[in-house]
Amino acid sequence: MRKLKKILKKMMLYFLGFLLFLVIAIALFLNLSPQFGGSPTKAEKERYALSQNYKEGVFVNKGGVQMEMGLGKMYKGLVGYFSPQPRTTPKENIPPKKVDSTELTDYKGPTRMIWFGHSAFLLQMNGKNLLIDPMFGQVPAPHPWLGGNRFSKELPIAIEKLPKIDAVLFSHDHYDHLDYGSVQLLKDKVERFYVPLGVGAHLRAWGIDEGLIKEADWWDEFLFGDLDFICAPAQHFSGRGLGDRGKTLWSSWIIQSKNERIFFSGDSGYAPHFKQIGNKYGPFDFAMMECGQYNELWKEIHMMPEETAQAGVDVKAKRIMPIHWGSFKLAMHPWTEPVERVAKKASELGLPLTVPEIGQPIYLTSDQVDREPWWTNF
Repeated sequence: MRKLKKILKKMMLYFLGFLLFLVIAIALFLNLSPQFGGSPTKAEKERYALSQNYKEGVFVNKGGVQMEMGLGKMYKGLVGYFSPQPRTTPKENIPPKKVDSTELTDYKGPTRMIWFGHSAFLLQMNGKNLLIDPMFGQVPAPHPWLGGNRFSKELPIAIEKLPKIDAVLFSHDHYDHLDYGSVQLLKDKVERFYVPLGVGAHLRAWGIDEGLIKEADWWDEFLFGDLDFICAPAQHFSGRGLGDRGKTLWSSWIIQSKNERIFFSGDSGYAPHFKQIGNKYGPFDFAMMECGQYNELWKEIHMMPEETAQAGVDVKAKRIMPIHWGSFKLAMHPWTEPVERVAKKASELGLPLTVPEIGQPIYLTSDQVDREPWWTNF
């Protein structure tokens, strides 16, 4: 009996030692890992307090809309995520269309975009190279163990081979949009960063000079050469670690030249701001609209595909492209369901839809409407 007690006591000590080690390891990771970014200063928080979107120390949506995740919803979400689901990932690697670095650097043609999957784009417009939400990492998480791999093993072009980037626009600070590793590889070739309020703290923590960062509230406008950047509303949330939810703002972006207008939705639930944007800045020649990683449990902050199509109508887009799909598993739906559902609804609404392959150029001067369902091959 005494021997058994000694064994149990020793096992308990080992278990407690392991728990202590785990707690210390997690604490060190949360406090020392650069992935989590930085925090706004006291002076910056005082400046944010002037924003209509900042209440009691955090940024909020219009009408106080937020993702309600009580115990019941959390249980349903966990059960759904860990239960077997059909076709949530492709059956094989999705090879992107390759992009030639020389052709990219020397390009002087009409406005075009190259999709890198999910919500990441290279936009070449008026002789400028712009990146939108350039998340080029393999895993949308602070550590590879905490997320699933990208559906494509390669990018259309290696980050190191990209040309000089005139400006980068970020919509918010979630890992599938703002990636530490990507910023590290990009920062020495970028002239300017445009971000919603608070996101600049992350960039500064990652070595970006403060003078290169422009922070924006909703409806702020910036003149960048012969282009205008407008930070517009979205209905979402933010946060990269424990306890920092709502500490930075989220947004959509409008990019316009003298003759062309482009809308990028960022992440957003369906809400009246789309009609407001359309009435104020539309019509748009092209709109990249969030469509993917949705669930009825969190539809307040991510649109369902049918809402994506309707939002395209609301912003007065001549043509839309579904984004936020095709690269990562962040929800439980089949991986091709977003594009299939939005295509059906867009057809009903008479709204032209473009669904390019990853790496395939999209030209604003073309009435390109892709009818080949390339995703069925995977």
